[in-house]
Amino acid sequence: MKLFITASLLTLGLVSSTWAAGTSSLLEIQQRWAQINYQIEGDDAKEAAFNDLAIKAQELVNAEPNNPDDLIWLGIIQSSTAGAKGGLGALSLAKAAKKSFEDAITINPSALSGSAMTSLGVLYHKVPGWPIGFGSDKKAKELLVQSYKLNPTSIDTNYFLAEFLYDDGNYEGAKQHLEKAQQAAPRPTRPIADSGRHKEVDALMEKVNQKL
Repeated sequence: MKLFITASLLTLGLVSSTWAAGTSSLLEIQQRWAQINYQIEGDDAKEAAFNDLAIKAQELVNAEPNNPDDLIWLGIIQSSTAGAKGGLGALSLAKAAKKSFEDAITINPSALSGSAMTSLGVLYHKVPGWPIGFGSDKKAKELLVQSYKLNPTSIDTNYFLAEFLYDDGNYEGAKQHLEKAQQAAPRPTRPIADSGRHKEVDALMEKVNQKL
């Protein structure tokens, strides 16, 4: 069993694994996440790099426990590590990510334009259901739709909702959200993440068109 949470299957080549010591800003963590997710090859290398990054994210959370943005990114890294690790051993990481997202939602459900709900929805969709895990397509859909309402122009929100709809057999709905994802405004501080996500959007669009 493989858990693909927020980590991508897409790889674009190798980058340096060097990571500076000391406390990092949230933007640095976001940019490093994109490098690991989209430019490091091999699950083992990804897992090791995500583990190192999780330490940095945890430092931010420890410094500001009630900062929902930091909690969201800790959860994203924890779930990405689960995606790289795979198997039953990833469930503890998925559960840790779930708690991070839930804590962020408790503090401010609109933080980062509802990113905690998006990420938690993906987690519910990707993790196996009972009796193995806590996965639930019902909860996944509720969260993904709710996050879309909060941020209807986001490339991530539209992509993950489209992915859910595709897996659910709603190919027309998936295409509509993929088209919105393709039209999303670029994020100047996160070019690697944008490039990688657009490739995922295009790949899913190709699969959708084959079904229509």
